[in-house]
Amino acid sequence: MKISVWEQLQKEMTWAQIGNINGKKILDFGSGNGMTACHYAQNNEVVAVEPDEDVIKERFKENNYIQLCGSIDKLSEFEDNYFDIILCHNVLEYAEFREEIVKEFARLLKKDGILSILKHNLPGRVMQMVVLLNNFDHANELLDGKSGNAEKYGTINYYDDEDLLKWTKGLVIDKVLGQRTFWDLQQNQEMQGEKEWQKKMLTIESRVAEIEEYKAIAFFHHIILRKI
Repeated sequence: MKISVWEQLQKEMTWAQIGNINGKKILDFGSGNGMTACHYAQNNEVVAVEPDEDVIKERFKENNYIQLCGSIDKLSEFEDNYFDIILCHNVLEYAEFREEIVKEFARLLKKDGILSILKHNLPGRVMQMVVLLNNFDHANELLDGKSGNAEKYGTINYYDDEDLLKWTKGLVIDKVLGQRTFWDLQQNQEMQGEKEWQKKMLTIESRVAEIEEYKAIAFFHHIILRKI
């Protein structure tokens, strides 16, 4: 399956920020094309949940993992404290019952289990509208508190990093990391395809991921929470 350069880079950066995982029970909620589920299935027991049947048909499946078609309804099939790690990447902005989903995550995680959330960062999105797309009208709408829109996924309902702690009990934020601070600003598509450019971009992105000034304007935030 062919994927875009930005998706490949974001996956690699997210996996690096999570770190090496071996011998764990992992839930990938909103698994999309299964690239992340397949990656972790090399050394872990992985369950992937995705509502789009067409996407599931074309998913990555070089490594064995359990693929379920559904959404929050599938979470009730698992007992309390079942998973060591839960991944939910670029999903909650589009989910109708996101508060209930996060509550289920807290129930399903073992003590000291990790929840990895990848989400849009609103200031970064405003910068994207102005700098890359010259869409001043939508930038102003976002600043006024209105929702965004993604052509593929629909309405983007933005939320703050700290909202995750408001929606359920028993979770704490261990880290907030920035992603896609620089690479979307490079519009030379030919350059983006060069392996050496990609390597250098990932290196500098990793350097600034925890620096507040750069994290504040990153297009995405990677929030790593822990169950206490």
